[in-house]
Amino acid sequence: MAIILDDNDKAILRELQEDASISNLNLSKKIGLSPSTCLARTKNLVETGIIKKFTTIVDEKKLGIEVTALALINLSPLNRETIHSFLEDINKYPQVQECYTLTGSHDYMLKIVAKDMESYRNFIIDSLMQNPAISGVDTSIVMSTEKRTVSIPIDVV
Repeated sequence: MAIILDDNDKAILRELQEDASISNLNLSKKIGLSPSTCLARTKNLVETGIIKKFTTIVDEKKLGIEVTALALINLSPLNRETIHSFLEDINKYPQVQECYTLTGSHDYMLKIVAKDMESYRNFIIDSLMQNPAISGVDTSIVMSTEKRTVSIPIDVV
């Protein structure tokens, strides 16, 4: 069930999505609330689970991570046991940045990062494909990222 947010909650979320390191004092000034009210509202957004966590976005290229791949995965047989096994495995791998359950001709899509193509190939063969439930991997390599955001559009809720 969706939680109803007022304009102040939405403003807090917009500002924190832009800069999660902003101090409560500066946030309260931007929003137009007292620092204590702003802090209480922010804590409420955390406690209700609307704010999942505060994090830092790292530039992977500056760390030498050159490959981003989208891997479409098929499982066989597709049942609770193989799904559980697959999800348990991928949660062990830091290279797997995101995992989506799909409809259509593929079961899952993974966003995987690697230092280079050889590292990606080795990860697929030596780690991912070791799970016997995986019957197929169809990979697309990202050539460039034209848009990336982790911000949820608050004005549409």
